[in-house]
Amino acid sequence: MQHQSHPPASTTTTTDTDTVLSVRNLSIDYHLRTHILHAVRDVSFDLKAGHTLALVGESGSGKSVTARALLRIIDTPARVTGGTITLTGPDGPQRLDQMTETGKEIRAIRGGRIGLIFQEPMSSLSPVRTIGAQIVESVRLHRKMTKQEAKAETVSLLRQVEIDNPEQMADRYTFEFSGGMRQRAMIAMALACNPDVLIADEPTTALDVTTQAEIMDLIKRLQVSRGMTMLMITHDLGLVAEIADDVAVMRFGRIVEQGPVDALFHAPRTAYARALLGSTLRLEAGQNRPAPPTQGEPLLSARGLTKGFGAKSWTGKTTWAITAVDNVNIDLWPGENLGIVGESGSGKTTLGKMLLRIVEPTAGRIDWRPQPGAAPRDVTAMDRRTLRTYRQAVRLVFQDPFASLNPRMTVKQVIGDPLYVAGGMNGAAIDRRVGELLELVGLDRSAMERYPHAFSGGQRQRIGIARALALNPQIIVADEATSALDVSIRAQILDLLLDLQKRLGLSFVFIAHDISVVRYFCDRVVVMHKGRIVETGTAEHICTTPSEPYTQALISAVPSPDPRNKRMSQRTRLSR
Repeated sequence: MQHQSHPPASTTTTTDTDTVLSVRNLSIDYHLRTHILHAVRDVSFDLKAGHTLALVGESGSGKSVTARALLRIIDTPARVTGGTITLTGPDGPQRLDQMTETGKEIRAIRGGRIGLIFQEPMSSLSPVRTIGAQIVESVRLHRKMTKQEAKAETVSLLRQVEIDNPEQMADRYTFEFSGGMRQRAMIAMALACNPDVLIADEPTTALDVTTQAEIMDLIKRLQVSRGMTMLMITHDLGLVAEIADDVAVMRFGRIVEQGPVDALFHAPRTAYARALLGSTLRLEAGQNRPAPPTQGEPLLSARGLTKGFGAKSWTGKTTWAITAVDNVNIDLWPGENLGIVGESGSGKTTLGKMLLRIVEPTAGRIDWRPQPGAAPRDVTAMDRRTLRTYRQAVRLVFQDPFASLNPRMTVKQVIGDPLYVAGGMNGAAIDRRVGELLELVGLDRSAMERYPHAFSGGQRQRIGIARALALNPQIIVADEATSALDVSIRAQILDLLLDLQKRLGLSFVFIAHDISVVRYFCDRVVVMHKGRIVETGTAEHICTTPSEPYTQALISAVPSPDPRNKRMSQRTRLSR
């Protein structure tokens, strides 16, 4: 239903018997040096016992700061300027908004009655303490246990979140865990004190689809078994359809639509909700476009490409501790978009880096044709000077638009750097070319004098694309180029890349774990598992009727953006 403003709450807020946490007219402002930013305005919602409310919206809509306000952990210069937050319990209602941020009352609730799973476990867990020590600390902080009892409880929690060999894994450090295992450890820590409410802030953003499905399945099972209430913050509408009971859609700090999950997906009442849903469904549906020809000679070919790490020599014979890429053969044809998909650790990114010779292959050959019909040139045998020519023709778009742009350089310097280093341009010529490139990716020429921090995530990715296009490349290797973006921005960037392909005759190697993005953007798809290619085919075949069991498991783990057709619970599972 359409969100309505609520009357100001009284000092003692009354709540329904099944309401665990009630938020009324919450407002949060950022007091900046030049102005006040109204980050959250008059937000109201209820968390019902045993139910899941999904808070959805694009980056900057106010989702995460709203969730953090519930625990009084918003960062300065933000402050709560109005509204009430009421937590109901056996001792009666507690007004969280009236508690001091460092007081005993709110510290007892954080991790005690309200658990929090952060978005990025690598930055949320201490790198210098073992996983077990961190969970023990949380247990002993909120529950009266001896150190030995807390250690036993920690092992039990790690077992509950399905970490193998929990006794040994408790003594490992964060960097020794994979992404999925780190997220499981975060869940164990959040559940250490049997909270009534669990806040999951983008809990699967950086995970591949099968790990995402496992984590969400785990959270849901633990929620049901413990009778918890959950607030899930996400911009993935597929996850919302699979997991949530109710949805609140946020935009510019306000809730613009709120109601049961089925109503949002089948009868959205606001234009913004319809636009968000439309972007998701458009990626899910894919495209019907003519496939590029695959006759003649490919632009880029790899044969027997292998990369091993951790060399060991026994009796003169070299073996590898890890074979990240194992005897891979691929071809990229002129005008083609080749997708490379697979779980984290499958070798996708290592393969992409080897195609650019950022990582040196252990074995194998890469052939590149500078022009159609030209004789192939062996990239693996190129010296440094020849390699510079190759890297002008094959460019890289990075995954993270925030980390890949130098914050101390203007946009003109960021885009102009390859023009100066490789093209020998300077002065007015660079200004003209940077202006042309900005307009090519849909930005104004005036943006060249600004710094990266002044742009949104989607705009920064456009700047990264402009930098990749600066030297008129033949091929672009896009490594998870849209994974850090909201769904509507993701669709815009993919449409931009397809338009640039038509105009400039580009070919793409598109590395991704988002199957809907691959279906929308790619012509052919290569599926990788444990360093090997297990299946190759058209995007339509791979995404709808895959042949191999691993690919079937991968596709079945993709969340369905329709609450009436849930896929994840019936997904195909492979034994590890």
